[in-house]
Amino acid sequence: MSGTAIVWFRRDLRLADNPALAAAIERADSVLPVFILDDGQSDWRPGGAACWWLHHSLASLDDSLRRLGSRLILRRGRAAQIVTDLVRDTGARAVYWNRRYDRDGRATDTEIKSAHKAPSVEAESFNSALLFEPWTVKTGAGGAFKVFTPFLKACRAEAPPQAPLPPPRTISAPRTWPVSDALEDWALAPTQPDWAGGLRATWRPGERGALQRLMDFVDRAAPDYANRRDRPDIEGTSRLSPHLASGEIGPRQIWHAVHMADARGGKSAEAFLKELVWREFAYHLLYHHETLPEANLRPAFDAFPWRDDPDALRAWQRGRTGVPIVDAGMRQLWQTGWMHNRVRMIVGSFLVKNLLLHWRRGEDWFWDTLVDADLANNAFNWQWIAGSGADAAPYFRIFNPVLQGERFDPDGAYVRAYVPELAALPDGVIHKPWAAAPDMLARAGITLGRDYPEPIVDLDASRKRALAAFATIKGR
Repeated sequence: MSGTAIVWFRRDLRLADNPALAAAIERADSVLPVFILDDGQSDWRPGGAACWWLHHSLASLDDSLRRLGSRLILRRGRAAQIVTDLVRDTGARAVYWNRRYDRDGRATDTEIKSAHKAPSVEAESFNSALLFEPWTVKTGAGGAFKVFTPFLKACRAEAPPQAPLPPPRTISAPRTWPVSDALEDWALAPTQPDWAGGLRATWRPGERGALQRLMDFVDRAAPDYANRRDRPDIEGTSRLSPHLASGEIGPRQIWHAVHMADARGGKSAEAFLKELVWREFAYHLLYHHETLPEANLRPAFDAFPWRDDPDALRAWQRGRTGVPIVDAGMRQLWQTGWMHNRVRMIVGSFLVKNLLLHWRRGEDWFWDTLVDADLANNAFNWQWIAGSGADAAPYFRIFNPVLQGERFDPDGAYVRAYVPELAALPDGVIHKPWAAAPDMLARAGITLGRDYPEPIVDLDASRKRALAAFATIKGR
C-alpha cells in the first residue's frame, strides 16, 4: 500500500509484539504514530496514579520511537473525531490500532470502522492485549463462561499463544508531521502537591522497564513462584501488572518467557500462567457483561443491605482501621500505587464484609490509586470478593485479617514496613496489638487510640453481622 498509515496507540504503549504497528510498517510507505487522550468520553477516565504512569509511559514510548527515526503525535479529545481529522489532514490511506474490550472502547472501534471504509481508507484492528480473545473461548453450548475452572480448561485446549512479534528496527517517517500537543500541557503528573515520590521510587514506567522487570522475575522469583506468591513480606511476585495494564508488555511476551525459563512446566510456571488466564477470564466477563464495572453480575445482590459509613470508609482508605495487615496494605497502596495480591483480598474482604460497605467504594478507590488500574481486573476482582460476580468467593468466606497476617507475614516484616508505629511490638502480637499486655505496649512506646487506632470494628461481631446480611439474600 502506498501512502501513510496512522497507528493509533491506546493501551499498547510498546514497540515489540504490537500487531497494529507491525502491520503499518509492513504495508505502508510511512507510519504516523498517534496517541489520543480520550479522557472525556467515559465514566472510567484514568485515575490519579494511572495518569502519573501514563505520563512517563508516553515519554518513554516517544523516546523509543525517536531512536528509530519516528516520534509520537499527541492529541486530546474525542478519539473518533481526531482520527477522522488526521486522516483528512495527512491524506493517510490506513488506520491501524489494537482492540479494547470495554463498552466505550468497542463503541469507538465501531465508529471509526464505520467512518473509514476501503478502498479509500483501510481501518483495521488487531489483538495485542490478550492470549485468547473473548469470543474465541466458548462453552460446549457456544456461550460465555461464568466459572473459572472450565474456562481455564477451555483455554488449555486452545492452540498455544502465538510467538510475540519482534520490535521494529526502523520506522519510516512521513514527509511532514502534523501538530502535536506537548505532554507537559496535559498535566498528567502531579506538581503541587507532588504526591508521587513513592511511585517514582518504586517504578520505572516504559517498555524497557517492563522488559527488565520480566527478566528479573524470570531469573529471580519465577522458579519458586508457587511457594512465595502469597507472601507480601518478600519479593515473590512479578510486579508486571502496571506494565500489562498500560500495554508496555503483552501477555504473549510473558507467556513465552516463562515457558522458556521453565521448559519442564513445573508447578511454579503453571501457577503463574494460571494467573495470566485469570486476567483473561476478567476480560472475557467484561466483554460479555459490559456493565460489570457498575452493576452486580448476580442480581440477588441488588437487594443486599450495604451500610453507608463515610468515617469507616475514610479510615480504610487512609490505613487507619486499627487492623495492622489491612492498614499496611492500604498504606502500601497510597505510597507505591500498588498492593500485593494476597493483601488486596484481605483489605477487600474487610471492606465489603467486616465493614459492609459496597464493593463499588473499593473499586473506585483502587481505580484512583492503583498504577495497574485495569477496568476488567478491577471490576471482576471486586465482585469476586463481594460474592456478587462470576465464580465468586462464597458469602461465608470472610478473611480473618489476624490469621491471614500471621500466616503470610509471619515475622511481621510487611506490617513493620508500612505501619512503623508498631515496629517495636513482638512478632506474636504485631498482627493484633489490642491483645498485647499493657506493659508490652508501654515498652514499644504505643498507646492504642493515640499512636495507633483501636480497631474500628470487632472482627468477630462484624463477621456475624456480615453472615446475617448475606442470609437475607441467600435464597434469591
